[in-house]
Amino acid sequence: MHKAMIALTGVLLSGAVAAQTPPQPLRPEQATWFSPPAVPALKAAWLVGSEQGAGPYLLRVRLAAGGRFPPHTHPDTRYTTVLSGTLYVGFGERVDENAVVAVPAGAIYEAPAGEPHWVWAKDGDVEYQESGVAPTATRPLR
Repeated sequence: MHKAMIALTGVLLSGAVAAQTPPQPLRPEQATWFSPPAVPALKAAWLVGSEQGAGPYLLRVRLAAGGRFPPHTHPDTRYTTVLSGTLYVGFGERVDENAVVAVPAGAIYEAPAGEPHWVWAKDGDVEYQESGVAPTATRPLR
């Protein structure tokens, strides 16, 4: 009986594995990158989903050293994971360099829906990834 269960389990598992599709990597270098006209230091690409779509999205962002994205809001809550560098984040309608929070590589911060915030690559190039649930938008305050 024990050998029969092992054999049956092996058959079931091998069938399940054979039926699965192997994962397909999402490579940022194959994505379509864009820069907002007012922020040439920023490059972004939608890796999953889109701004106008419905459902989860992933937006990859590269901000060049010294670059800033001025105060803005989003209609949805966004979670940002810093992948490399240190991203400086300020909350509020005005830029205040003395009231920023340093978010190092590996850390995550939350920008609640409708909350004005801005980001700065103060110390060097930064790459980060934003996630949330679309539809979404970026609304500059000025």
